[in-house]
Amino acid sequence: MSEQQDLSLRFAENMVKLGKSRLAPADLEQVRRLLLDLLGVSLCGSQLPWTLALRDWATPFRGSGVAPVVGAGFTVAPSVAALVNSTAAHGYELDDTHDASMSHPGAVVIPTALAVAAGTHVDEIAVCAAIAAGYETMARVGMAANASRVVAAGFHPTSLFGSFGAATAAALLQGLDAPALARAWGHALSLTGGSMQFSDEPAGTMVKRLHAGYAAQNGILAAGMAKRGVSAPSRALDGKYGLLALYTREPRPQLFDVDPRAPLQIHQISMKPYSCCRLFHSLIDALDEATEGFREPAAGIRHILVRGPGVIFDQHMLRRPTSVMAAQYSLPYVVGATLAVGPHRFDAYRDEHLGNEEILALADKVEGQQDLEIEAEYPEHMGAAVELTMADGSVRSAKVMDSRGTSAHPLTTDAIRAKATNLARDAAPQFDMTAACRTIWQAPAADCQALVQLFAG
Repeated sequence: MSEQQDLSLRFAENMVKLGKSRLAPADLEQVRRLLLDLLGVSLCGSQLPWTLALRDWATPFRGSGVAPVVGAGFTVAPSVAALVNSTAAHGYELDDTHDASMSHPGAVVIPTALAVAAGTHVDEIAVCAAIAAGYETMARVGMAANASRVVAAGFHPTSLFGSFGAATAAALLQGLDAPALARAWGHALSLTGGSMQFSDEPAGTMVKRLHAGYAAQNGILAAGMAKRGVSAPSRALDGKYGLLALYTREPRPQLFDVDPRAPLQIHQISMKPYSCCRLFHSLIDALDEATEGFREPAAGIRHILVRGPGVIFDQHMLRRPTSVMAAQYSLPYVVGATLAVGPHRFDAYRDEHLGNEEILALADKVEGQQDLEIEAEYPEHMGAAVELTMADGSVRSAKVMDSRGTSAHPLTTDAIRAKATNLARDAAPQFDMTAACRTIWQAPAADCQALVQLFAG
């Protein structure tokens, strides 16, 4: 077998090594920050219509396992819990993002790890290491596949790459070795998928919320098959018909070679202060800058030119979205909502506001223009520039390459705590976020059940 043919197994060996390691203090601290962020996001998402529909679907499985369903008050088998809980986490465009892979690892990996851990006696350190390895897998699979090309071809990264990250977390928490993990990825290869068609239609978009859930469920199924000796290809990543061969024309397999001295990909995560597609966060910050903190009256804006990578104009230009998801994925609507009511009105994307005349009038003023300089830095830097032509003919412009919440401008732990507290307030008013923070940051417990129960809501 050639060195190239060993690539999937070598990567699996590195992920198993990471899963068995004791995380460095900085790595453990970052995992805790990611847990807190996703906790608030999950509680918020637990009461949304798509999550409630899945919870109803899960009800017949009540008592089939010990994994909690967020906000439901009952437990189910891990794969069922992961489907519901990952959908909740991905439910309102507030979950973390790995920019270079254009995917949302937290919404997939963390619910997977907690669902599997619920039926084990592993300690919190093992759970955190499995989460770190799941992020690492999902991120590197996406980077090696050249995520921007994958998206341009119409595949959704979170669903496509997430099955591999989930399989890693699930496999490590069940004690699988590297050959078994590689086989789990072989099963994930046959299970994975995810189309961007939801971005091209004004309605029928709830399925996008489920993409994280499908990936989580498939990852648990893949690890379960491998654990039971159900054979699958071991070269799922680099084989003749593996992931790189099927989903991208410009693969970068060298990104599966992990330098043990390099920082983990958990440190390249962007946390979202705004409830819309990650592609628009630099644009929102640029609007903030151009309007001097949104002090400029939106009524005085005559024309809005947005410059950025071509994909945002190819896949995100619906001007009359008719669903929450379509609004959060619509560049014109996001610009209109941001200028009309500010960037922190998360309810601006809900059904009752989709006909807001001020938002839609501003959306109609938006023109998109591909910027090759910004494109050259994408997706590692999801930059954007804006030019506002005012009623008096003056032009106000700004350009932002790394938005607030990226690894270049990270949210403080206090800001993450405030975000989580605010998100939980309406969905789970009795939830004690202060106590939750103590649980997350306490000295590692001998078992992980307190952490698992936090995410039950």
